[in-house]
Amino acid sequence: MEAAEIVRQNAVSFTVVAEIDQQAPALSAAREALLDRAMGLKWKRKSSQKLRRGRRPSEGLAFLARRGDGVLAGTVRLWDVATGDGRPVLLLGPLAVEPSLKGAGIGKALMSHAILEAKRLSHRAILLVGDASYYGRFGFTAEKTGGLAMPGPYERHRFLALELVPGALDGATGTLTAAGRKAKPARVAKAA
Repeated sequence: MEAAEIVRQNAVSFTVVAEIDQQAPALSAAREALLDRAMGLKWKRKSSQKLRRGRRPSEGLAFLARRGDGVLAGTVRLWDVATGDGRPVLLLGPLAVEPSLKGAGIGKALMSHAILEAKRLSHRAILLVGDASYYGRFGFTAEKTGGLAMPGPYERHRFLALELVPGALDGATGTLTAAGRKAKPARVAKAA
């Protein structure tokens, strides 16, 4: 069976967007442009970005949504981080949807898919900084983040968690640190 067929079998389909797939490295530039359009240029200065910089997303947890015509419609990735007391957890973000497609259920589909895959891969908890009224529908709350902190400025009430395994964050403390796979350095072309 070819790789494209495997991806289609594991994809989640929904209206407007044809499917959710693993993010291909070839789409990195399109993903960055989508993030800029959806979130503005300031997204790169957020505290969460400090934990992502120089790292690759958690294995198998970088997703994109494409419309039927192949155009990128949304993206979400999860990152390996550790709590200050050494517990491995995931950090979700950023979640972004093409502005012209907001309200079409793409963000919801991406979130649902990301959570299910993280659980399937035996991760124990997901953290994020975001709007509680949006992420609450997926089970995220601030109940388990009281002893945790982000590196750099953030709004404490927006620091949310979802336990995939009950009790995974009981008593968790400390500032999150980056973990997981480091990004490969960009190749520099040699001058002829």
